[in-house]
Amino acid sequence: MDLLNTLVDKGLRRELPTREEALAVLATSDDDLLDVVAAAGKVRRHWFGRRVKLNYLVNLKSGLCPEDCSYCSQRLGSKADILKYTWLKPDQASQAAAAGVAGGAKRVCLVASGRGPTDRDVDRVSETIKAIKGQNEDVEVCACLGLLSDGQAERLREAGADAYNHNLNTSEATYGDITTTHTYADRVDTVQKAHAAGLSACSGLIAGMGETDEDLVDVVLSLRELDPDSVPVNFLIPMEGTPLSAEWNLTPQRCLRILAMVRFVCPDVEVRIAGGREVHLRTMQPLALNLANSIFLGDYLTSEGQAGKADLEMIADAGFEVEGAGEVTLPEHRATAVGGGCGSHADAGCGSHGEAGCGSVCGSHEGGDVCGTASGPATNEARTDLVAVRRRGAGTDLAPNA
Repeated sequence: MDLLNTLVDKGLRRELPTREEALAVLATSDDDLLDVVAAAGKVRRHWFGRRVKLNYLVNLKSGLCPEDCSYCSQRLGSKADILKYTWLKPDQASQAAAAGVAGGAKRVCLVASGRGPTDRDVDRVSETIKAIKGQNEDVEVCACLGLLSDGQAERLREAGADAYNHNLNTSEATYGDITTTHTYADRVDTVQKAHAAGLSACSGLIAGMGETDEDLVDVVLSLRELDPDSVPVNFLIPMEGTPLSAEWNLTPQRCLRILAMVRFVCPDVEVRIAGGREVHLRTMQPLALNLANSIFLGDYLTSEGQAGKADLEMIADAGFEVEGAGEVTLPEHRATAVGGGCGSHADAGCGSHGEAGCGSVCGSHEGGDVCGTASGPATNEARTDLVAVRRRGAGTDLAPNA
């Protein structure tokens, strides 16, 4: 396909695809799906080889959030039967993080529900970061605490944080339909604060909330402009008790096309398969490793994930390898750049918490050289059997899934 050849060439050069080209990827037919995966896989392997980075979530404070994000089980007014607890002590969080590191995780993501941290909260998290680094100085620590006030990103950096996550989640045009208690601009501001403080910025999206293809492309193009080092792609986990519990809009094929589009737009960035991969990709998860170079290990914030052992077996069986602690994730030109970024800074570069937090979670087509049949995604069968509330790990007396 001319479209795919063009996108591979652009990806190898870190050149931004056009909006029409990105839309065309989402419009490809299921008959062309393996060609799409193979093409985006060439770009992924060029920049990241066959390495898969493992990340591990620690939910520092669960539930009781004053924000009204429609996708989130921790939101104001949520009736989801999730674990609710206040701040974990630094030693408790450090123990939880250690389980993930022992399972092969290279990065620990510390997430807390809420609009944003108070200065006292930043002190708490700083102590937790120091406790984790004291156990394993090589582990990367990413904080995901919501909207940041002036100076807080710098304090987290001084405490040893390596990165900060704050997802854009959806396009600016539809953001108000998902959340009303803060704005899209608030999220952009926090990502920029993290950048300015010298933290590696992590910002991504949630697919499956009823958005159009245009919304998906627009948020990914916005992410490229923000220039984060990592882009988590969440697939909505429709949790009972949340406003979006009936949104089952994704198929495994749709998820693969979304991941391919993200890879083409952000070729040399860490693309992470985040919340919902088990629910929506299901048996096609291994194929997605050809598109993304990073996943979460074990459970998410309030829902259970695939068994950690199964994750490791999946990676090995698919012919990939877990990225070691001594390996640098990003390509050299990004790893050495101040603040990093998703593309070439010369040609336009590549948050509070989501259901998968650091990293949580359809459409019409317009014009352009569409490859394949332009049609909306098939409605996915509701698989409520695959959505289980987390009852182990942080905030409980049971061993975590790592």
